[in-house]
Amino acid sequence: MAWFFLIIASFGEIFGVMYINMFVRSKSYFHLVMIIVSMGLGFVFLSLAMQSIPLGTAYAIWTGLGAAGAVIMGILFFKESAGWKRMLFLTCIIAGAVGLKYFE
Repeated sequence: MAWFFLIIASFGEIFGVMYINMFVRSKSYFHLVMIIVSMGLGFVFLSLAMQSIPLGTAYAIWTGLGAAGAVIMGILFFKESAGWKRMLFLTCIIAGAVGLKYFE
């Protein structure tokens, strides 16, 4: 269950960062509230995951999946570059998160 909590926490991070980008563009109070809700849920589920997953592993995977998800959201919804170099380093982030899971 802890790994499920960690994945939910990562989605909180991804959506929180997405709403930060949207808030910077629009200054909407809705986006500000969604930042707080998304990041808050991310922290709650991260803390639940860390009851069973070691600190270093949980935090590295949470930030890695959050960063990778933010890059993917930027490409899909904000017209950010999807060049091969970005994809290479995105793959490195994901590989590092997977490696931490399998070699803890």
